[in-house]
Amino acid sequence: MPEVRLLDRVRNTIRALHYSRKTEQAYCYWIRFFIRFHRCRHPTELGAKDITAFLTWLAVSRHVSASTQNQAFNAILFLYNKVLDIRLEHIENVVRAKQSRRIPVVFSRPEVAAILSGLKQPYQLMAGLMYGSGLRVMETLCLRLKDIDFDRLVIVIRQGKGNKDRVTILPEKLIPDIERSIAR
Repeated sequence: MPEVRLLDRVRNTIRALHYSRKTEQAYCYWIRFFIRFHRCRHPTELGAKDITAFLTWLAVSRHVSASTQNQAFNAILFLYNKVLDIRLEHIENVVRAKQSRRIPVVFSRPEVAAILSGLKQPYQLMAGLMYGSGLRVMETLCLRLKDIDFDRLVIVIRQGKGNKDRVTILPEKLIPDIERSIAR
């Protein structure tokens, strides 16, 4: 039987573990980038020093953010731990990038009202649901009527981020808009 290519092994492992497609794309990108950085040497020939060199190069020369650097590191760890089944020595010495702590920008109620009033239906209702219920964009787009419980004032999110189900609140203020949308 022919040898399975490394990136195909990565994809097969990711799919077997039910990771998202976005994770698969990102991990394959970083693994390919890591191998090319080391002039197409196979990862079994590389070690913790090579990983450190790659991550340092990303931070210093490419000026990537801390989250990007950590994503690359996680992809490489996945490659070694899950795909190649190699436990790297001294991997704990690899410095992980720390994200800077910033205070989030939070709009005031009048600012939120101004933004929402500037939208037309159905976008106003969608933005209102995202703001009032904490829905993500794809969760809002995939929302079905049977997921909205008007009696308990909850919304059931099915197969949200990480393919998980969850329950969130339904803002009472949006009920008339939702009912008009249903009638339409």
